Amino acid sequence: MQELILAINPGSTSTKIAVYRRSSRIFIKTISHSSAELKPFKDISSQFEFRMQIILDEVRNAHINIDDIVIVMGRGGLVKPIPSGVYEVNQALIEDLKVGVMGQHASNLGGLIAHEIAQKLPSAKAYIVDPVVVDEFEELARLSGHPNFERKSIFHALNQKAIARNHAKTHHLEYDELNLIVAHMGGGISVGAHKKGKVIDVNQALDGDGPYSPERSGSLPIGAVVETCFSGEYSKEEIKKMIVGKGGYMAYLDTNDAYAVETASKNGDKKAELIEEGMAYQVAKEIGAMATVLEGNVNAILLTGGIAYGKPFIDMLNKRIQHIARIFVYPGEDEMKALAMNGLRVIKNETEVLEYK
Repeated sequence: MQELILAINPGSTSTKIAVYRRSSRIFIKTISHSSAELKPFKDISSQFEFRMQIILDEVRNAHINIDDIVIVMGRGGLVKPIPSGVYEVNQALIEDLKVGVMGQHASNLGGLIAHEIAQKLPSAKAYIVDPVVVDEFEELARLSGHPNFERKSIFHALNQKAIARNHAKTHHLEYDELNLIVAHMGGGISVGAHKKGKVIDVNQALDGDGPYSPERSGSLPIGAVVETCFSGEYSKEEIKKMIVGKGGYMAYLDTNDAYAVETASKNGDKKAELIEEGMAYQVAKEIGAMATVLEGNVNAILLTGGIAYGKPFIDMLNKRIQHIARIFVYPGEDEMKALAMNGLRVIKNETEVLEYK
């Protein structure tokens, strides 16, 4: 028995799969789904059989003995707010993923498909880990200024937690003994205050909180937003697009390509230079805010996500935050590896498997 781990990460127009033999990746593939392929399905949940069969076919076509899979890790979807950790897929989790208790998203299929595949195998179990709704907030962090609008924990939990744990391990430290600020910088930007292994505060990067990003507006002047909403010039959907999808770089520069903005800035485009520095300015402000949450006791600042590949952007950040703590840059994100390594932690009994209720 080779103790293989199958990782599954469904996205809106693709499904990523990877197979690991303990810590070694032996197969990875991104399967793209055209609009024509997805058109027959009325909603995300109805794509279940279609996507599962493709996954099984791809694994078999790669000449992998599917019976050697002992762990199936699904990308966690929009379930109820839960603490960070690995959760075995149970009936309660299945029901919440099916109905979309916190909303419909392709990642909801991750746990469902993982469970069904595990059921077909002789000795496999299915799990999810660190979905975007991981909630470890202290009560102060939930206060917004009005009881009708509670702040919520929705962020890049899988990558933030994986980067924080890997950083601790690399430096022969324990994650739950450190105070870290982790900035995930991609299509959306989330900046979390990690206090002794828990993310006690983070901007809600999904739909309008924190720094602007390549396609999200971040926090906006709320009075002006209210006036715009009731101006009669825009529909609800158009306003929502301003916030997510057509905000940030898209709104200012008509592109969500951070590298293209960096290149334009280097070539003397003054507007690109200003907007790029503006995003670095706002990320630095958010990092500074999280330093106050940790009362100035910060062991390290970790910068991750695709934007962390851009040296000029990192340099702009460094000059504003280097006084807070030592900075470590971990460019990109590897969600498939993060899923698989959490599966390996289960195999090695290095983590408690939690029950979803």
